[in-house]
Amino acid sequence: MGETILELQGIAKHFGETDVLNGVSIAIGKGEFITLLGPSGCGKTTTLRIIAGLETPDEGRVLLNGKDVTDAEPNQRDVNTVFQNYALFPHMTVAANIGYSLRLKKKPKEEIKKAVEDALALVQLTGYDKRMPAELSGGQRQRVAIARAVVNRPSVLLLDEPLGALDLQLRRQMQLELKALQKRLGITFVYITHDQEEALNMSDRIAVMRDGRFEQVGTPAEVYDSPRTSYVARFVGTANVLSGTVRAVKDDVLSAECAGGCAGALCRGYAFAPGTPVTLAVRSEHVEFTRDPDACGIPAVIQEKTFAGGMLRIALTLADGASLIASRHGIDLDVQTGEAVRVTWRPENAMPVDVEETA
Repeated sequence: MGETILELQGIAKHFGETDVLNGVSIAIGKGEFITLLGPSGCGKTTTLRIIAGLETPDEGRVLLNGKDVTDAEPNQRDVNTVFQNYALFPHMTVAANIGYSLRLKKKPKEEIKKAVEDALALVQLTGYDKRMPAELSGGQRQRVAIARAVVNRPSVLLLDEPLGALDLQLRRQMQLELKALQKRLGITFVYITHDQEEALNMSDRIAVMRDGRFEQVGTPAEVYDSPRTSYVARFVGTANVLSGTVRAVKDDVLSAECAGGCAGALCRGYAFAPGTPVTLAVRSEHVEFTRDPDACGIPAVIQEKTFAGGMLRIALTLADGASLIASRHGIDLDVQTGEAVRVTWRPENAMPVDVEETA
């Protein structure tokens, strides 16, 4: 991350008896695309509203370009917001909607016209300036909302689930367009969503939120491949989380007793002693099968095989009654419902989670 442009320091917010944010802190770099990812009620929107100045934190500070703006009004912050419902003025043309804030600032007409034309070109809507919002598709209205937000070239653009109202195909198209637009503008984007695919596809970093705090902050690869907690492992992608007991540790690889079998995991950076409990996470796509009863693995029974979108999903039950999911792209594995197998994986594809102490 380069130069810090936005920083949250110990932000807490309470609504009545409910703790909505519990001392969240994060530094966001200039030109960074960061996503706040989490389920409804985790504090994403409240965090965004505090950055925008629409809410005031009960504790903590908001720094923008090194300046404390915690108590500043929204119009005193170099920040704009794009909402899910577009919030366009229905009685104004596209050009009038985009240029509205510039007119409030009493900019010259020619300057406004040029800025509007440039903003329309950025969102690939050149020639749509005289249309009314009702004459546009959902994707076009969203582009207008984005153009209106970037016409002032703010330091930070806040996006509150802006693609949530679009259909799947258009949403995926807009993901690519938004990321490309952000790179062209060089503006810091703070994006909130509950959609893990959006977060993984678009972000430079992801902040996974849970119960008003950041569970993990990292690049998409870090969050997906090296989740720090079982919550992150399950929420981002499809991960199996198993409890076991450490047998031994050698060369940064631990072996563990899990569900009546044995499993391995890479444990670089963590200290484990034999006999201590451990929680392991392994992605469904890394789960393998063997019929060899003497192989190192965990005994399981195939419960179900289903196809969805080119993906084969295999549900298994382990000896202790726990469930496990394996997945493959477009391959019908030669295993049958009711068959007993042993599940295994490469140690480098599993990781310990919920570890309190590091080496």
